[in-house]
Amino acid sequence: MTHKKYKHIFFDLDHTLWDFNSSSLFTIKEMFRVFELAGKGIPTHEVFVKEYHIHNDRLWELYRNGELKKEVLSSLRFADTLRNFGINDEILAEKLSDFYLFHSPRNVFLFPGTLETLGYLKKKYSLHIITNGFEEVQRTKLDVSGLGNYFDTVITSEEAGVKKPDKGIFDFAINKTTALKDESIMVGDDLDVDILGARQAGIDGVYFNPEAKPHSEILDFEITTLSQLRNYF
Repeated sequence: MTHKKYKHIFFDLDHTLWDFNSSSLFTIKEMFRVFELAGKGIPTHEVFVKEYHIHNDRLWELYRNGELKKEVLSSLRFADTLRNFGINDEILAEKLSDFYLFHSPRNVFLFPGTLETLGYLKKKYSLHIITNGFEEVQRTKLDVSGLGNYFDTVITSEEAGVKKPDKGIFDFAINKTTALKDESIMVGDDLDVDILGARQAGIDGVYFNPEAKPHSEILDFEITTLSQLRNYF
């Protein structure tokens, strides 16, 4: 079906179309092998990944709040992780950061039904991306995966000067695409950042909740698989 109200569908990228966790895990496993981290006293890649995510999540929160620059985040998350294992090696941390930033956007993992669903929607709607990810990394993901062929516009937080859930990035996206808010809808996996952020800007939302996490919000739409978008649009 075609939903007559909407003409523009905005998508988040990471954790919505791009299976970030799978891509990241694959990259870090390769990193663990290439840099022989086991020989430096880190028992397994699973242990390394667990510690990395703790630091990465903490630092990304600071980055989203404008308290940390992306260049600092990129290397500090690995430096802090290494320190957990008693390794104080800034040069190694930089090498790990460079390896991750190069390879992770090239290790393509998409959620099931992503390309088929986008192909279906593109025939009926204008499709756009709104992402908080690093500009060069996200552009690489879109190019390498073929996702970029489906989108008319890509809006990054670096370009907009503000990050989701700030109302400003949604306003920026509306202005750039010349869309109308009541004809637009946002699809994303983060209830607070994507869906409630869009709502504050006057834009409806589709909450992509593949793990069926419980919540108390009354939503416009909620899906557990991307293919379910066909039921509404």
